[in-house]
Amino acid sequence: MRKLLQALSILLTIVIAACDDNTGTLGIHSDEDGITNSTEVFNVTTRSIAMDSVVANSTKCYVGRIYDPETDTEVNASFAAQFHTTEDYNFPPREAMVGDIDNVETRGVLQCDSCEVHLYFDSYLGDDTNPMKLEVYELSQKNILSEDSVYYTDIDLSKYLNADSKPIAERIFTPKDYNQASTTLSSSTYNPNVKITLPTSLGQRILEKYYEKPSNFADSYHFIRNVFPGLYFRTSNGEGTMLSVYVGTLNIFYRYADEAEDTVYSAVTRFASTPEVIQSTHFDNSDLTPLLSDNSCTYLKTPAGICTEMTLPIEDLFMGKHATDSISLARIVLTRYNKTQNEYQLGTPSELLMVRKGEMRNFFATNQVANGRTSYTTSFKSSDNTYSFDNICRLLVYCKREYETKKAAYEKGGITSEEWNKYVEDWNKVVLVPVTTSSTTRDGYTYQVSVNHDLNLNSIRLVGGDTPIKMQVVYSKFKHSGE
Repeated sequence: MRKLLQALSILLTIVIAACDDNTGTLGIHSDEDGITNSTEVFNVTTRSIAMDSVVANSTKCYVGRIYDPETDTEVNASFAAQFHTTEDYNFPPREAMVGDIDNVETRGVLQCDSCEVHLYFDSYLGDDTNPMKLEVYELSQKNILSEDSVYYTDIDLSKYLNADSKPIAERIFTPKDYNQASTTLSSSTYNPNVKITLPTSLGQRILEKYYEKPSNFADSYHFIRNVFPGLYFRTSNGEGTMLSVYVGTLNIFYRYADEAEDTVYSAVTRFASTPEVIQSTHFDNSDLTPLLSDNSCTYLKTPAGICTEMTLPIEDLFMGKHATDSISLARIVLTRYNKTQNEYQLGTPSELLMVRKGEMRNFFATNQVANGRTSYTTSFKSSDNTYSFDNICRLLVYCKREYETKKAAYEKGGITSEEWNKYVEDWNKVVLVPVTTSSTTRDGYTYQVSVNHDLNLNSIRLVGGDTPIKMQVVYSKFKHSGE
């Protein structure tokens, strides 16, 4: 930390990023400009706060139950998935369908040979030999997961099942499928997955619904509402494994004859859980109260676990000898405590969002990106174990001006006491939230195009709580005549 502060001091004496109360522009000041600079260090207080739920706008799903050694807590995940049908999907003509593979005379008979679902996962946490019991339920057509709704990670997926619903299938699995040959598992073309055999009656029902009304297979909207609403997956037994599922496929096997009607073929139709339809994960953390009351540090725990709240000393920044100064630079560095050594420890968030506390929920619900004024993003620097927000001066100035405006309105009766009390509760607070971002480059400039909650399994501790965070601030002011 001492080396970091020394490096910061050198940086601040060489380059000053100007951001005054009037313009917030960037520049370099020198004595020839008639401007002097001074540096102050302020304490910033932090604490851990719960994130009850976050927008689950990710196509990746989780299922399993795992222990987090960093926080001594347990994370449980289950998910629901709808299945996509390609536009105007067609089965073979009914007269080509064959009921018995050894009897072509059974043409025109609908017969599902088998039905199964595969959950393909790109990663997992835990022991690859650890057995887990998975249950599969069919979703209800009376209460559909709607593409017009925003779903959060605290979603009660049981509401989307029929009353007294029972599992339609069960499967005990391990991340490493020992039913497969070692050569298959080591093959570059093998995609790890959990295969679950479903009732043949489910596939039979889907086949029959197609020939009753093929138009219900014209798009996913009609397929989900009139044919098959989807599946719900949960672990009912076992602990120590969590799968990260990137796609699921529903496979229906049947038979049909060629035009000459003398050869019978086996065929399979696949419906996949893709971005065109909804996949929604429910996360359940064990009691987080001990972590929230732990003042020796602060926590970042995803998904939908804990974030860090930061109280900015805005009144101190603009009072006393600095009442007429402009803030040119304000930098905050957050240091991660080294993780405990454990084979199955959770990851470290790669990116953080700093956003005003009162704006956080709307920020994600309306798909905003960091604007460099009331919200900022930064990346984890593994080389020095830190996250750094290099200049938040525009945020400080924005909060100061807003506070003055709100206070004047309150004093004139423009806002009620209730509105004022609600405002002053959080006016100087921001939250640090793990996120994932994406960007694009156009005309030589890089633009951020999305900021989403990080739904990966992460858990870290930050220096903070009873140990205040230091904020380095550079002030600028014009020299008076004779100085």
